[in-house]
This record gives sequence, structure tokens and C-alpha cells, in this order.
Amino acid sequence: MKWMQEQSKYENMAYVALWGLLFAAPLMSLYIRTINDSSLTFNWQEVWMIWRHFWVYLLIFVVHNFILAPLLIFRHKRWLYAMLTICMIGAFAFYQCSNKPDHIRRHQPHDMEMHEPRPMDDRFGHEPPPEFRGERPDFKEKIPPAFIGEHDIVAIVVVILMCGMNLGIKLYFRSRNDQKKLQALEKENLEQQLEYLKYQINPHFFMNTLNNIHALVDIDPEKAKDTILELSKMMRFVLYEGDKKGVPLSREFDFIRHYITLMQLRYTDKVRISVDLPQEVPDRQIPPLMLITFIENAFKHGISYQHESFIDIKVAVNDKLAFTCRNSKADKPNEEKGGVGLQNVKQRLNLLYDNNYTLNIQDESDVYHVELTIPL
Repeated sequence: MKWMQEQSKYENMAYVALWGLLFAAPLMSLYIRTINDSSLTFNWQEVWMIWRHFWVYLLIFVVHNFILAPLLIFRHKRWLYAMLTICMIGAFAFYQCSNKPDHIRRHQPHDMEMHEPRPMDDRFGHEPPPEFRGERPDFKEKIPPAFIGEHDIVAIVVVILMCGMNLGIKLYFRSRNDQKKLQALEKENLEQQLEYLKYQINPHFFMNTLNNIHALVDIDPEKAKDTILELSKMMRFVLYEGDKKGVPLSREFDFIRHYITLMQLRYTDKVRISVDLPQEVPDRQIPPLMLITFIENAFKHGISYQHESFIDIKVAVNDKLAFTCRNSKADKPNEEKGGVGLQNVKQRLNLLYDNNYTLNIQDESDVYHVELTIPL
């Protein structure tokens, strides 16, 4: 994936920057010394001597970064990684101890040191006894130098820390890659769920609307024609806007007005419908068909043909959208209380806003009250 390639690029850029600073350090140090002390000259031989040791560390880093570390991180071969890393560090330790610097080698003592014999003092002027005449070697034993010194131990510890740091950085970037991959999968799953919920909402909504038109055909054909015209406007919105992630508030409010106009054609004056939608709204967006489900349920379960009924709809917009819908309850409400649409809109709210929204539903004996607040 593209983001995985970017992570690998950033990791390699970090390594190049670190090693660049490391190789530049001797140059900067020698340059500063020559500035502070005019008697010193820039000695490239000193720089090359330091760089010669750095190249060994760089070779170890390259082997560990591109060959050994992937065995553990990507292939999960722990034992193979551990054995090969130990062998590499052991080979470096042998190389380090076998190649002593010249200044250390020059000062190493010999195994044996020979001294000239000293003549025996003759306080009485006589010659020494015959057994003491002549030259005799005087041997003085010296302790042989240790194979590994303090400098070697420090170098080995530096190699171990370098491998550990390299492994830690690779694990960090691998963890970030896994997080990005998980977020991508969650996003893909979220989009699939939202698409599935939209496809559930649209057929459910149009099924109820077509039932309304069917009821009007025999009662009032002219009203049925007006209803079909309003429905065509709504279908245009659903076809061209319903598949988008967000639609302008003005378009969503127009859709609600068309729906309420369509529903008012069906009911008598016994049904009081109050709609308070802002005429001027900010240039914000809202997920399509988010509010219509609550309004649809209000008409479906709150209208009574025998008694007076009411539906009050109000929307306020600032930095958040506050939606309120109150409706009376029918004497014999539909057994599919809330229907599929209400469950779907709750699921959509959870997927889109997580905990950053409030939905309060009060189901009283004679009034059904919905309050929804979502961020814009």
C-alpha cells in the first residue's frame, strides 16, 4: 500500500540522517579545533582513521537492518534471528580484539625481558668467585596482555545497543503500519455498513410513500398527481444526493419540506402539522436521509383518523444541529414500532459520530418525543 511505502521511506530517511550526522561529527570536531587553535591544521588522516572504524559499524547496521531484523519482525523467526545476531556480534568481537590499534600494540610488554648481570660487589678488593664470573642472563617474567580490553568491551556494547535501537525503530514503524492498516480496514468496513444501511432506508421509505399514493388514487386523483410530482422531487434527491457522504443542510431541509407536503395531501384538518425549519442555514453538511426517518415514524405511528393528532418538527442550527420531533400517539400503533428505519438511523449515528452525539427518545403514554443533537 501507498502508506506502507511512505512509512518505509521515512524510516530509511531517518537512518540516512543519523549516519550522516555520525560521519560528519569528526569533520565538525576537527574544524572547530583548527578554528580555536591556529597551530593545528586540518588533518584528513585523522578523519579517515575515525571513518575506518565507522564503516565497520555501518556494515553491521546494514546487515542487521536489511537481513536479520526482517527475520524477526516480518517472518517471526526468533531463534534464527537470535542465533545469527549472536554470531554477527561474536565475529565483530573477534575482529575487534584481533585488530588492536597501533598505539596499543606498541606498548604491549614482551613475554620475557632479559637484563644484563650486575657484578657482585667486592668490598675487600678480591675478585668474585669463579662461579660468579662471566655473564648470566637474568630473566624477569611479564604477564601477557589480555585478549580483550576496555576499548573492545565498549565497542561490543555499542554494537549491541545499535542493533537494539535499530530493532526498536523498526518495531515502532511496524506498529504504526499495523495501526494504519487497522484504521483502513475499519474505514472500509464502516463505509460498507453505511452503504448497506442506506440501501435499507431508501426502499423502506419509498414503500410507505407509494402506499400513500395508492390510497390517494381512488380518493382524489388530482391530489395523487400532486403527490407524484412531490415524489419525483424526492426521488431526484435520493438518486443524486443519497449516495454521498454529506449533503448541504439546505438540500436536506428541502427534502423534508417535500416529504411533509406530500404527507399533508393525505390527511384531513384533524391532523395539525407544525414545521419550523430555518430559512437561512450555514454552509454545512449533514449525512443524507438522517432526519427523515424520525419524521416518517411520526406520521406512521402518530396519526389517528378518529381523533385529533399533531406533529411538531423543529430544527435549530448553530455549531450543532438540534432536531426535535413531537407527535401524538395513535390508539392502535403499528406493531412494527419504530420499524427498520429507526434501528438503522441509530446504527448510522453510532458509526458516523461514535459518542459525539445525543439522542433522547421519550415514549410516553400519549406523546412520542425525539431530541437529536449532532455536530456540524
